[in-house]
Amino acid sequence: MTGQRATTTLWRPTGPTELELVRALDWRAWPPRLPEQPIFYPVLNEDYAIKIARDWNVKHDGAGYATRFEVASEFLQRYPVQQAGGQTILELWVPAEELDKFNSHIVGAIHVVHEFR
Repeated sequence: MTGQRATTTLWRPTGPTELELVRALDWRAWPPRLPEQPIFYPVLNEDYAIKIARDWNVKHDGAGYATRFEVASEFLQRYPVQQAGGQTILELWVPAEELDKFNSHIVGAIHVVHEFR
C-alpha cells in the first residue's frame, strides 16, 4: 500500500446553510464552527446521520442532508468515540479550534448521500 493511507468513513448530518459552506470549500472541508458550536461532531454510522438529518435538520432548517467522507485513520485516534445515547449513537467530538487540522486529514471529497425535505 505504498502512498495510500488507511481511512475511516465518517458521516455528518447537516442543514442547508452548512452544506452551502461545504460547497464553497469545494467539498474538501467543513466550515469553522460558530461561537455557540464549540465542538464539531461527525458520527460513526449512516443510520445515525440519517436520523439526525431527517428528524432534526428538516424540522429546524427545512432540509437535511447526510454526508459521507473519509479521514486518515491514524489521525482520528486522538478522538475517543463518544456514545451519545444508545449503542449505535456514536460520535467523535472535535474541538472547534482543531477543525482546520481535522480538515487537513480529510481524504477525498465530502459527498451528500441522502437528502430530506
